[in-house]
Amino acid sequence: MIDLTAISKILFVTGTRADFGKLEPLAVAARNEGLKVEFFVTGMHMLEHYGLTKIEVRRLKGVEAFEFVNQRPGDPQDAVLAKTISGFSDYLVGRRPDLAVVHGDRVESLACALVCATNYVRCAHIEGGEISGTIDEVFRHCNTKLATCHFVSSERARLRVLKLGESPNSVFTIGSPEIDAHARRSGVSIEEVRSHYDIPFGEFGTVAFHSVTSELDSIGDQARSLFAALEASHKKFVVILPNNDPGSEQIFRVLDSLPRERFRLIPSMRFAYFSELLKNSKAMIGNSSAGVREAPFLGLPSLDIGTRQTRRSPSGSISYCSAFDKSAIGEFLERHWGRKLPSHSEFGEGRAAERFIEILNSPDFWSLPLQKSFRDNN
Repeated sequence: MIDLTAISKILFVTGTRADFGKLEPLAVAARNEGLKVEFFVTGMHMLEHYGLTKIEVRRLKGVEAFEFVNQRPGDPQDAVLAKTISGFSDYLVGRRPDLAVVHGDRVESLACALVCATNYVRCAHIEGGEISGTIDEVFRHCNTKLATCHFVSSERARLRVLKLGESPNSVFTIGSPEIDAHARRSGVSIEEVRSHYDIPFGEFGTVAFHSVTSELDSIGDQARSLFAALEASHKKFVVILPNNDPGSEQIFRVLDSLPRERFRLIPSMRFAYFSELLKNSKAMIGNSSAGVREAPFLGLPSLDIGTRQTRRSPSGSISYCSAFDKSAIGEFLERHWGRKLPSHSEFGEGRAAERFIEILNSPDFWSLPLQKSFRDNN
């Protein structure tokens, strides 16, 4: 057990529905271990247009949540970064945790990792060392350099973190935390999912298409081409609405024009419901990380569109094409719709939270120095 007289509080930073799904298994495990768990809730969670998903954090029992509005619709990312730095800095005064946990490549994580670094608060970065494309990848690698320690999802990710000059003693491979949830029963039936989210389809594919911030001049055309190809297939789709990245308004304009008898648009889903949805989908289409991580683990064929997730996974269950290649999109839907494939476990087999707690229980973890230096890991 952790010595609670010395280590008592862990803070998790969450800015989106997606990163909360990854952080929740770790937070629950820490709570069950007897630690005080807090969440700093900001970003998309606070926006009604995206489902006001701060409610999901509130549903987690036995944890505290502090909410901070860090943006207005349409704010540029640099403004969001500045607001989050200011808000998180104020929050940290008097509430200094033993460990702050940030995830991935979002601007909120970057802001909080920076505040932790300048205040010498121990910070753990989840899922560093991955390729995620555009400015997101830059943010991810910045978080690696700012964080004290790293919980990575794969051996390939660990090697990339080492190439960035991090100490091997600070990098721990635990797998992707959301796989923990997908590896077990969701706790809901597909009938409950259909009823709760008013999904009228008996057979459907799942779509999640986000803006690519380095391709704003074409992202609207990409969305039009992709959804025209899906519509031409005469199949039915559940569409999870895009993140609030710059350019998302162009995608929303395309989605608003889709026939509702073929496309069910959902702002966000509770994680257990989303897991059950994927387990019953015939295919996953878009540029979400779910298509290159969760889908391969579940044996679900996925079509990765464009550049957003390029080279992120080697799984053979993933097909790739441009949003403008309507022929390839149609061929994928004809050939792979409804196929069941072997599970791909590069990103873990469902034990991330268990490994996370094992590492927290190690005295060596807490003795890692807060002052970092570059390591030449030849």
